[in-house]
Amino acid sequence: MRFLDVKTDYAFKRVFGSEGSKPVLISFLNAILNYQGEYAIVDLTIVDPYQIPMLMGMKDTYVDVKAVLGNGKHVIIEMQVLNVAGFEKRILHNAAKEYATQLVKGEDYTLLNPVIALTFTDFIMFEGSQEPISRFRLIERDRFIEYSDDVELMFVELPKFTLELNALDSIQDKWIFFVKNAGSLEYIPDTLASVPSINEAFSLINEAAMSREELEIQFKRRDFIILQRGSLKLAEERGVEKGREEGLEEGREEGREEGREEGRKLGELTKALEVASNLLDILDDASIVSMTGLNDEQVKLLRLAKKR
Repeated sequence: MRFLDVKTDYAFKRVFGSEGSKPVLISFLNAILNYQGEYAIVDLTIVDPYQIPMLMGMKDTYVDVKAVLGNGKHVIIEMQVLNVAGFEKRILHNAAKEYATQLVKGEDYTLLNPVIALTFTDFIMFEGSQEPISRFRLIERDRFIEYSDDVELMFVELPKFTLELNALDSIQDKWIFFVKNAGSLEYIPDTLASVPSINEAFSLINEAAMSREELEIQFKRRDFIILQRGSLKLAEERGVEKGREEGLEEGREEGREEGREEGRKLGELTKALEVASNLLDILDDASIVSMTGLNDEQVKLLRLAKKR
């Protein structure tokens, strides 16, 4: 078997945002958001479900799936494969927009439902943490008093998720492993196949069940992302190289400046020693120090050298 890479827009939408994805998405969100018992999602509506044939025109390097849970909470699920400028601000903007546009003019603010922006990234966002999952809410800066949980940003950094198949204990681990690794698998591992919704997700991205047109769309998207990632890496390497060259030139200039400064100081010292030598028979040591700027030790060494 061969499976599509879920990190590409076509596969991500096919699994989580197309017609028929509802049971899969319910299981996925319950696992990732860690909803259990009375808080578990039992129903949701996929907002503007994506029709697979419409994917031809997609040009963005990110995708999002929107759902409204049975309790009214809104969820935006996004897969971001490239770390582009403004990405963090766009996540916040989209969450705020989803929250604000629930109301029409004149409606009561109490009608606003909470929003969760769930973002999977194929790159590291938070260098200071090793945990793959991060959740952010509005809290007081110093006393950590929670202001509101109406807007929550949740990130899953795939490069930080390093568990192997035999170490997957929870359904949350299994779903994250699926998103990260499905495209590199050649069969459905038993530990994943034992979860019916994940098994269904694999059937949605099984290349054997797809038309030539569908596969061509996927391959083009995958190649486009590879090219974009390569371009970003090349730009970064060139930036580093340019910075190194500029740093070396700056260092050389600093070295030249330091050399000039050292030469100037040596010249001044030579001149002071010459003047002091001519004053040894005329003035005492204290007077010579005062006039030339030399120290007591230097003047004493001059007198000793003259006696020799």
